Amino acid sequence: MLRWGILCVSLLWTALAQSHTTQSMLPEYQRISGVSGNLNSVGSDTLGNMMAAWSDGFKRLYPGVNVQLQTPGSASAAPALVEGTAQLGPMSRPMRVSEENAFQARFGYPPTAVPVAIDAMAVYVHQDNPLQRINFNQLDAIFSRTLWCGASEPITRWGQLGLTGRWQHRDLQLFGRNSVSGTYGYFKQAALCRGDFRANVNEQPGSASVVQSVASSLNAIGYAGMGHQASGAKMLAVGHPGKPAVLPTQQSIRDGDYPLTRYLYLYINKAPNAPLAPLEAAFMGYILSAQGQKEVSREGYIPLPAQVVHAQRHALGLN
Repeated sequence: MLRWGILCVSLLWTALAQSHTTQSMLPEYQRISGVSGNLNSVGSDTLGNMMAAWSDGFKRLYPGVNVQLQTPGSASAAPALVEGTAQLGPMSRPMRVSEENAFQARFGYPPTAVPVAIDAMAVYVHQDNPLQRINFNQLDAIFSRTLWCGASEPITRWGQLGLTGRWQHRDLQLFGRNSVSGTYGYFKQAALCRGDFRANVNEQPGSASVVQSVASSLNAIGYAGMGHQASGAKMLAVGHPGKPAVLPTQQSIRDGDYPLTRYLYLYINKAPNAPLAPLEAAFMGYILSAQGQKEVSREGYIPLPAQVVHAQRHALGLN
C-alpha cells in the first residue's frame, strides 16, 4: 500500500507539473437520448458536496434519472460495490489491498479507480489564532502519540508553537476525522509518518464538522479538505522543516508547491473488455467533461489536467 501511495503522489505531481491546459481543452458533454434509471453512490464524505453538484447537473440533463447519495466515509465504498448496493464508490484515498481483494474474490477482476478531482488537505485554526504556518514535525507532535516523524516530545500548548502572551499556556484542542474516512487515512500516512493518532483527537463524522468545530473553538486545530473552508476558521501554510511553508491555493497546488495534495477517486465495477452500462457511462462522461470539471472548480477543488481526463475517458471507452 505504501508503494501505491508513493506512485499516486508521483503521478499527481507529474500531472500537475505538465498541466498548462484550460477547460476549453476538455470535451463538452453531449446529452444522450434514452438515459434513465437509478444510480446509487456510497462512500466519501469529502466528495459528498462534489457528488451532489455532479448529480444536480446530471439530473438537469436527464430528469428521468434518480441519484441516491450516502456519505458515511471512504471505507463504506468497497463493501457497497462488493454487495452490489451501489454502482459508484467515491473515495478520498486509493483502495486498500484487502478491499481490492474482497472485490476481486466476488467478481474475478479488480475494481476500476477513476481519478475525478484533485484535493488538498488543509490544516485549520480559529481565525483569531495568530499562528500562520506549521511544519510536518509539528503536525506529528500535535496529532500523533507515536512521534514517528522525529519530534522529541508532544505538543500540547500553543506556546510550543511559538505563540506568546495570552496564547502561550493555552492547551490545543484537536479535531479530525473518524477512522472510516479516507481523509483520516491520508493524514495518518502523509503527516504522521503512518503513526497512530492521539486519543484526545475529537473525531468528527464529516470534514465540514471539523472546520465548524475549529471555527467555534478558539484553541482548536484540525485537518480537513480545503473545499470545506468556512467562516471563522483559517488555513495554515504547511511545509517541511527548514523549508518555506505554503498556503493551499489553486495556484500552489497546480504548481506542485503545496505538500498535502491528493487525487479524489470514483470506484466503479467495470468488467474487462466490457462497456459500462449506459447510465453509468453517461454519468462518468459528464464528470469527465468540461461541464463536470467546471463543477469541481465551483466546489473549491482542483480540476483534473486535460491529459488525465482524456486518458480516463479512453480507459472507460467514453471517447
